[in-house]
Amino acid sequence: MDERGGEGGSFVAVRRISQGLDRGSACHSTGSAAWLGRGLSCVCAQRRDFEDQPSFELTPAQEECLHRLQNRIDIGYDSSIPEHQEALKALWHAAFPGEQLYGLISEQWKEMGWQGKDPSTDFRGGGFISLENLLYFGRNFPKSFQDLLQKKEGDRAMWEYPFAVAGVNITFMLIQMLDFEAVKPRTLVGATFLKLLTENESAFDLLYCITFKLMDHIWLDMHASYMDFNTVMKATRHQLERELLQEDIVRLEDLPSYSLLSR
Repeated sequence: MDERGGEGGSFVAVRRISQGLDRGSACHSTGSAAWLGRGLSCVCAQRRDFEDQPSFELTPAQEECLHRLQNRIDIGYDSSIPEHQEALKALWHAAFPGEQLYGLISEQWKEMGWQGKDPSTDFRGGGFISLENLLYFGRNFPKSFQDLLQKKEGDRAMWEYPFAVAGVNITFMLIQMLDFEAVKPRTLVGATFLKLLTENESAFDLLYCITFKLMDHIWLDMHASYMDFNTVMKATRHQLERELLQEDIVRLEDLPSYSLLSR
């Protein structure tokens, strides 16, 4: 059943994630991975001890790109800022072209997989960049975006993951995986990504699109249901890390999972 399918299925899942989101916000400061779901403990990838691990030296260009991305990550969603309001409206029109939106606070938002009628309450774990990621996805890969939003592919579970809140989880996971809270990369994955970011300023947004599609691909392969979301996210992260560290990857389009995307 897709997310718009009514009371017996995935809308129930959407209504039940509020407590999990609150835990996710708390875990943001301690290095957690994903929080989707009521009754799920916050499945936290405990922060590893980096004291004995070398930091990677950056070129001036890499430092500049990292600083700009970190500035984006630091911006929280603020419903009083016109730019943020317009971005949210643009996301609606990307998701439901031709369907009138009656307000930034509306029951309509549940159709996209937000937990309530005010999407701003769901951005706590990912900030404004999580909205930017979703909007980039909708604008640059509309077919894949719609396929995931409408759950068009595969044999789906009765309790599906809610699209929009899953998207916020993905932004949060990528920030953790790439260790963007650090001044310099402390992992080979983070250092590798910075090289790609230097070549493409939209690399984080593109990696987000790849990750979302990969997550759904793994979801279907695992025949997963709502309560399996954290397990799927862990598997997605591990697969991404393996792909990013392949020797022949010189741009994100070289990742095997990039082939899953459709425009």
